[in-house]
Amino acid sequence: MATPSAHSDLSPRLHRVEVAAQLLGVKRSTAYEEIRLGRLRTVRIGRRRLVPTEYINEYIELLKRESEQIAC
Repeated sequence: MATPSAHSDLSPRLHRVEVAAQLLGVKRSTAYEEIRLGRLRTVRIGRRRLVPTEYINEYIELLKRESEQIAC
């Protein structure tokens, strides 16, 4: 009998740019522009550009920091 592992959550950790854009609530073109500017990081596997979940979270934190700086 197999025991549950710490990685039993099978949700994807790498997302196509279009999916990352949906998760962020922005348009696809906005996501590509943020990638071009270096604000949203990606990885490449072959010719595919993918956005790891942790990079999505980093981008959200960047937006939050920028928002706090503007508010001050």
